[in-house]
Amino acid sequence: MEVTTARRTKRPAGLDARTLAEAFQLTAATHPERVALRLQDDELSLTWGELAEKVRRVAAGLAGLGLSRGQAMGIMLTNRPDFHWFDAAALHLGATPFSIYNTYAPEQIQFQVEDADARIVVTEKAFEDRIRALKGVDHVIVVDGGDDVERHTAEGFDFDASWRAVEPEDVLTLIYTSGTTGPPKGVQLTHTNLLAAVRGFDEVIAFPDDGRVISWLPMAHIAERACSHYLPMVLGFTTTDCPDPRQVVSYLPSVKPTWFFAVPRIWEKLKAAIEAGIEAEPDEERKKASKWALDVGLRKVRLEQAGEPIPDELAAEHAKADELVLSKMRGLLGLDQVESVNVGAAPTPREVIEFFHAIGVPLAELWGMSETTGYGCCNPPDKIKIGTVGPPSPGVEIKLADDGEVLIRGAVVTSGYRNQPDKTAEAIDSEGWLHTGDVGEFDDDGYLKIVDRKKELIINAAGKNMSPANIEAKVKASSPVIGQVIAVGDMKPYNVALITLDPDVAPAFGDRAAAEVERGVAAANEQLARVEQIKRYTILDTEWEPGGDELTPTMKLKRKPIHQKYANQIDELYS
Repeated sequence: MEVTTARRTKRPAGLDARTLAEAFQLTAATHPERVALRLQDDELSLTWGELAEKVRRVAAGLAGLGLSRGQAMGIMLTNRPDFHWFDAAALHLGATPFSIYNTYAPEQIQFQVEDADARIVVTEKAFEDRIRALKGVDHVIVVDGGDDVERHTAEGFDFDASWRAVEPEDVLTLIYTSGTTGPPKGVQLTHTNLLAAVRGFDEVIAFPDDGRVISWLPMAHIAERACSHYLPMVLGFTTTDCPDPRQVVSYLPSVKPTWFFAVPRIWEKLKAAIEAGIEAEPDEERKKASKWALDVGLRKVRLEQAGEPIPDELAAEHAKADELVLSKMRGLLGLDQVESVNVGAAPTPREVIEFFHAIGVPLAELWGMSETTGYGCCNPPDKIKIGTVGPPSPGVEIKLADDGEVLIRGAVVTSGYRNQPDKTAEAIDSEGWLHTGDVGEFDDDGYLKIVDRKKELIINAAGKNMSPANIEAKVKASSPVIGQVIAVGDMKPYNVALITLDPDVAPAFGDRAAAEVERGVAAANEQLARVEQIKRYTILDTEWEPGGDELTPTMKLKRKPIHQKYANQIDELYS
């Protein structure tokens, strides 16, 4: 695929749509020849015009199976093109398609299907057994099993009348919370919510005319659903599907995305891989040049972040470093055409973000929640403040409660939790403020820093408040061999930690893995206040999998279940 990036000359028609269905139709009419969906190496490639025809046929088939406005449809698929046309077809009917995490157990799937009242579920062979076992489902569509939904087309079905009847306040999708504090809640997001978020992101990031994104995170996560599904509908991006998330870094050089979002662990591992590659460079001159260029980049970044001028001598040295080394590094990574690159969902250590700025990749933290359509704060690409999630984004108001809790109000806030009016009333007050559960603080420039989750702060025996997430981020960033970390210390005299090894890195260390963890924890402790430091830890002989007992599908720690499951190990650390 030949890769170029065009500056936008006019406003995308989809930005003025009332619904995602209308935005899709406007984009397809404006760019019928532009590629909408593809697989790596173009094994499959569909233009917007071809995708629009596919969506029309699939919508007719789904209507024939009984799917209509206001009804839910479950989707349990990997990141494959079928997801995009089934989801788009359903929303053109005014229905509510939602995604199910592929790691979910049968009882978790059953809960969501019942809660949503979904009578149709779209899946693939890998998950078919779990879906066939569900109660209350009338139709199971297996996309790679010979099922042809288009043969169910209802006689006299009027596709255009169907999508034109969709209203802005219709529920577009459900995003189920990860269930760290109880049963998952179905966050209802409307067409209005999503379009408000897309318009805001576009205002902050100023996307190019022919944006390129990679679909690789679970579509049940609002970040992925917005980034590689809804934004393309509105702005005409090209989406490349990556069915195996472990392969996403290898997709970057061929796709050359213009926007790329990843969770902190991806950036941490990418930094570690680059540094390891430099250390392993057999040519001493090239190794020396790489280290020199990185050092020059870091000196420039730190002055910029401190608000200090760049001396002419350093500016000239940086221009040379960029021409000889850093630009080539970005090209090899496939991040040389990004307009914006973002990280979110958990704290990211400062040194990780500094590293990417040093090589010329403008990595920036953003903040949002399922309940805010993944939208809230975002660092503008031209004025990033490392250590913050940026100022409030266009169209939202953000303030702090007396206890520091972040409150947000605006058109991106959910219409409520499905079937749970009591939980909705708890979260959204009478003035429309969503109480996020995050604790934050604003700096003098109005940039927000997220301290931690309100219910997850460690308050030690001396009454000192600490952020476990920030402690954990420091420890994970200290060594590539460290996989997952949970800091424990509530009502205790000091902090301890449970640590797992990274399954991709640990084998290379062999017998030295434990010593490397010890080095990493010591290095992290040097960057922490004395009261925050990890005094004792244990290395668990297990891997924590997304969707398992310890991690949500989006790799957030299930703190209470971990404390219960590993109570004996924690007690031993305090004995």
